[in-house]
Amino acid sequence: MPLDLDRYRIAPGVPVRLGERATDDDGGLTEDEAEDQLDDNIDRARDLQEALYAEREQSVLFVFQAMDAGGKDSTTESVFGPMNPQGVRVASFKAPTEEELRHDFLWRVHKKAPEKGMIRVFNRSHYEDVLIVRVHGWAEADVIERRYEHIRNFEALLADAGTRVVKVMLNISKDYQLERFRRRLRRPDKHWKFNPGDLDERKLWDDYMDAFEVAIEQTSTEDAPWYVVPAETRWYRDLVVSEILLDTLESIDPQYPEPDFDPDEYPPDSIS
Repeated sequence: MPLDLDRYRIAPGVPVRLGERATDDDGGLTEDEAEDQLDDNIDRARDLQEALYAEREQSVLFVFQAMDAGGKDSTTESVFGPMNPQGVRVASFKAPTEEELRHDFLWRVHKKAPEKGMIRVFNRSHYEDVLIVRVHGWAEADVIERRYEHIRNFEALLADAGTRVVKVMLNISKDYQLERFRRRLRRPDKHWKFNPGDLDERKLWDDYMDAFEVAIEQTSTEDAPWYVVPAETRWYRDLVVSEILLDTLESIDPQYPEPDFDPDEYPPDSIS
């Protein structure tokens, strides 16, 4: 049974109160039920992805944002890993390089937008320029305000060109983040994921929540909606994201192109 995605989708102009949203929702499902539904969603999404790739008329951009330890990597692997890698690309945006800083903040992002027929996943994105930049005061307040408008216009441009834009904030609590940090330190195979600087960012949790709320309110549109997905129950998180992906692909309804030859002229058993 499809999930009620309206629970997670942020309608344009609706205030966002992240602290009032559950972070550990399981949708009333068991883990086995969720995994069965996830497998079914991925199978159906794979079929639609193949049609999207063959059609070469539309594309999908999936944006993930979250606090550190929010599950961006694991969600990408669980939901998009089973897709045909020929039609999926993942881009991750770190601190901008000197060259990137010599351009407008969307320059490096626009280059990574998906071409027709492709699904592109952004693991962090242009929203860093209104999140961490806002929290640390690395740009003036009026610059940040203009960036919201630039982002809306940028995403509208992508939509006009045939790209369906979907944005997901993986919502976790501050306590859950601490638990994940401690887990990384307890496991030698996870030490590589721990960054001591994340503890400094953690001290700014409330500022980040404020920045997320403003960014989501300012940029959730009909053409490029935001979804706030509870991310602490990881199997349910994956299910919700897979449902969003499937819903997106079904709504754009990619079609296989008509062949440029007459198949009747080539009976399968007659060719050699």
